[in-house]
Amino acid sequence: MVSEHRASDAPPKQETACRLLIADDQSHILEALRLLLKPEGYLLEMVRTPALALEALAHESFDGVLIDLNYTRDTTSGLEGLELVTRVKELDAQLPVVVMTAWANIDLAVEAMRRGAGDFIQKPWENARLLNILRTQMELHRSQKRAQWLEAENRILRAPGAPDFIASAASMRPVVEMMARIGPSDANVLVTGEHGTGKEVVAQTLHRLSSRSDRTLVAVNTGALPEGTFESELFGHVKGAFTDARTDRIGRFELANGGTLFLDEIANIPVRQQAKLLRVLETGEMERVGSSKTQTVNVRMISATNADLRTECAAGRFREDLLFRLNTVEINLPPLRERRDDIPALAGYFLARYAARYRRTILGLEPAALQTMLRYSWPGNVRELDHTMERAVLMARGDRIEAPDLGLQSQPAPSQSLDDMSLETVEAILIRKALARSDGNVSHAADALGLSRGALYRRIEKYGL
Repeated sequence: MVSEHRASDAPPKQETACRLLIADDQSHILEALRLLLKPEGYLLEMVRTPALALEALAHESFDGVLIDLNYTRDTTSGLEGLELVTRVKELDAQLPVVVMTAWANIDLAVEAMRRGAGDFIQKPWENARLLNILRTQMELHRSQKRAQWLEAENRILRAPGAPDFIASAASMRPVVEMMARIGPSDANVLVTGEHGTGKEVVAQTLHRLSSRSDRTLVAVNTGALPEGTFESELFGHVKGAFTDARTDRIGRFELANGGTLFLDEIANIPVRQQAKLLRVLETGEMERVGSSKTQTVNVRMISATNADLRTECAAGRFREDLLFRLNTVEINLPPLRERRDDIPALAGYFLARYAARYRRTILGLEPAALQTMLRYSWPGNVRELDHTMERAVLMARGDRIEAPDLGLQSQPAPSQSLDDMSLETVEAILIRKALARSDGNVSHAADALGLSRGALYRRIEKYGL
């Protein structure tokens, strides 16, 4: 293999230079192409056989491929070159392929294009025509990749900006100190705590403290991912990988490359899928579903769960080796009932947000409303406080929030007849009681209710618990 991407040969802007793989068994052809294409700013990798071309494609990314159809093993039929075209398109259906042949056989060129080649050039080539073909093919490829990337970002990424991290209570000091120490590092972090304690806010803050803050933070709620789509969501897929795979799709790992990947509800990942996640964490390598091309990704992993993963490991529901990879550092968030000093500041933050959203002039909380909030047990933690303040802003009749606006005492009394309740009300009551009995542990509550963790998680979201 002749590698042509030494630092001394690189064009001034490597981030915009096209990487071109060239396969031809004749050294003088490779040298002629190097002399033509290097001054044009191409980063070149040159190989002498189809096997070496496939090896390069399996381990590196290119913007285009220029391949000869005839090789020394079979110099006239073009079968080796045609088979190479087929294999290249199997590895990456979008990668532009331009074929070369010294034999004036239009049928051979047509067959190559039928197999996926974008264009062809005949030897001896005209320099201007070859340059024009390569430029056209690669610009089209790059525009397609940009469009795909933008579509993926629009579909996955959240609105810019992250919530402020509010933590002045004494119980939060160890959390803040730990975040300050490990935030700038690339260490994998496991954030634990009851449901709704603000684990995603911690992940966002750690990302903003890191050297990756100018790159992407991609958040994935694994609890809401059906097992059948897990691999596709995380690793992406290629067109035709399964029935509904009508186009190539970028996965979350690929989208987070160079940035941070946040996997929420990590305990919900099925054991079978945990092995695939472990492999990416250990090697940094992955393949899209339906593709044999290995890609390298560099992500910082932040994961979160309200489950006791050590108990899950002992029960055989979670891999111990995966847990070791995830929790280089573990941060445990206390429940809101153990950080009551933060309730006024959190309430004020959410009040200002929803007053602006709903265009309400709300000046603050009445003392009785604040006392009600300080006495309440908050089984749903910060998330429940968030929903409570949204409701209060909508229900407020004056310019200050009063205790009845909070709705914290509005749950049906135990003596109320089930006949007078809706199905949703009964379900919400049962879920709230199950969460209280299990101290907010969703896994234990789900077992008690006879639901999967994912099903209970969706109901918790639905009822704002």
